[in-house]
This record gives sequence, structure tokens and C-alpha cells, in this order.
Amino acid sequence: MADFMSHFSIIEDPRIERCKKHKLLDILFLTVSAVLSGARGWEDIEVFGHAKREWLQRFIELPNGIPRHDTIARVMARLEPNILQQCFFQWMSDVLAAIEGDIIAIDGKSLRRSFDKASRKNALHMVSAWSCAGGVALGQVKTDDKSNEITAIPRLLELLEIKKCIITIDAIGCQKSIASDIIQKKADFVLGVKKNQSALHDDCVQYFENILLKQSEPSLKTGIFETIDKAHGRIEIRRCRQSTELAWLPSTKQWKGARSVLRVECERQSNTGISREVRYFISSLPLNPERALSAVRQHWFVENQHHWVLDVTFGEDGSRIRRGDAAENMAVLRRLALNICKRHTNGDSNPKKLKKAGWDDAFREKLLFATGL
Repeated sequence: MADFMSHFSIIEDPRIERCKKHKLLDILFLTVSAVLSGARGWEDIEVFGHAKREWLQRFIELPNGIPRHDTIARVMARLEPNILQQCFFQWMSDVLAAIEGDIIAIDGKSLRRSFDKASRKNALHMVSAWSCAGGVALGQVKTDDKSNEITAIPRLLELLEIKKCIITIDAIGCQKSIASDIIQKKADFVLGVKKNQSALHDDCVQYFENILLKQSEPSLKTGIFETIDKAHGRIEIRRCRQSTELAWLPSTKQWKGARSVLRVECERQSNTGISREVRYFISSLPLNPERALSAVRQHWFVENQHHWVLDVTFGEDGSRIRRGDAAENMAVLRRLALNICKRHTNGDSNPKKLKKAGWDDAFREKLLFATGL
């Protein structure tokens, strides 16, 4: 319990003194425990509290019993999200040190049902950083209203310790300023290139399609790596061509730290036919097409292991929590719960872990405290 207090005691209680019937840390611990046990809404959290009151009182006081669901909702709606984010970052820095060479995938996700038409409140959009080696979310920030991920990514990078890591971002984050921020933090980048950077995209297409692919002899400054996988009734072939001959690409001179460009081709063969997809990337990585292809492929871990799990296991996309800052605060607690599940490697799936945490007090306690919470 001392660890929980040290991480969350910095949060200021937004309520006036005469309204503090239930302690703030009691409400937070109840909420985290309930979310980790499969609770998706305020009523679920209250029901969990009544069912597990005896277990909860081993760690928190609950001097006035279990708070009502509307009390929990009011408190979570009024908490300062930035402070809760700070607690999350501090917890992650304590339990997971940066791994040299780790691939950190940055991507955004909207909470589809968090919009409020009556108050003209847009759906919440969070940009998250996912550690592919650690299998956990390192942090997240909310995009500003009437803005997009381009303004949120620099704020997220500022908070992260990414030295000697590889940062992967899709085309929306392919910005010169973002590449510069990554280099200043002594990390490498692999950024998707599409038509939002039209000059760079056109240069890459012209170089690879009209020059590099037509060369009879490969250059010492180019390399190729190919993988072949067979699964789900299809064969997937991925070819990564990497070139450090940037003299052919005048637009790359404006990108701080750029050392290579990539052409990644994915060919899928199945009973229905053959499909091909070609993508281009700009990177600060030296010539090593195997490592570059690994970074490109692992970027999708943030979708498969993070966003998809939040929607399917924690019901995030269907959550109608939207009052005040409650949607953002609950998004942080869901990611905290997901990290706890990911850090506990007993071979069970995440849904199974949530069910066991809901049923088994000893297992829930093991999840919470074995991971440093």
C-alpha cells in the first residue's frame, strides 16, 4: 500500500472540505481495482466495492463505507488529468527502465462514444507510446480540441525517456519538427511517408521505382531483406529495400538526422489471388534493412496489442463516460490496468486475467502489488 500512496498521493482532492465523505485515495484504489477486475462503468465500480468490501479494507480505510457510483463519477470528472498522467509516467519509470534499441510505436486512438452532442464536446482522442519490447504503454496525452496528433506527439516525446530507442510513427507524424525532437533526445526514427509530405513522397517513388529497382548491380549504400510467413491460409512476403544514397533525394536535406529511406513491399498470396502494397519511410537508421523492417512491422503492435485490447477487453470504444474530465481520467486508468495485466506473464489471456481478478482476491492482489503499484 505504501507504493500506491507514493504514486498517487500527489493528486489534489478537487472537492471542498465539507464534501469529503470518502477519502480520495480510497476512491482511486477502489476504481483501479474494479477496472482491473472488469468493471466498465460507475455502477460496476460500486457493485465491485460492495462485493469486495472486506478485501478492500485490508488496504484502505473506507470510514463511510463504499462510495455511491455518482460520487465516484463526480470525483473522476473533476480530477486534474495532467496530474493523473504524471502519476502514470512516474509509475512506468519506476517499473520499466528504457531498453536500449527498444522500438517505441506512437499512434493515436479515438474513444468513439466519448463525444457529447448536447454540449458540443468532441470524442476524446489519445496519442499513446507503446514499448514493443516491454509490451506496455509508456504514456499518453490527449490531443487538443480542434487539433490533431501533430501537436500532441511533441508533448508526448517531451515526457518520455527514449535515448537509444527507435521511434516509429505513421504518416501523420512525418514532420520535420518531430524528427528533430527525436534526434535531440538521442533516439532514432522511422516515419511513414505519404502525400502529406508530397515532395519527399514523390522523390522516394522516383528514386526507388526509376533508379534503384533498375540498377543491375546493387550499391554498397543499399540493402535488401526479405521475410516469408505462412499463416491463416495465406503466404506473406515482405521486402525491405533501404538506401543511404540520399544525394538522389534533395528533399531529405531538410530532415535533421535523416540517414536512409525505405521501400517496404508486402505481397499476400491466397486462394483469392495476389495483392501488393508498397510503403515508403524516412529514417535516421544506418544501413541495416533487417532492423529497419523489424521496426516497421513492430509499429503495428500499438494497434494489435494496445488499441484492440482496450476496445475488446476493456470496452473503451463503447464507453459512454464523458462528464468533465472523466473520459480522459478513466482512459489513463484503463491503460494502467492493461499494463498491470501485460506485466504479469502467467500465460493467461487478458480477458482471463480480468475474470480471475474479479473472482479471486489473491490473484487480484498479486496483480496489483507484484507489478509495483
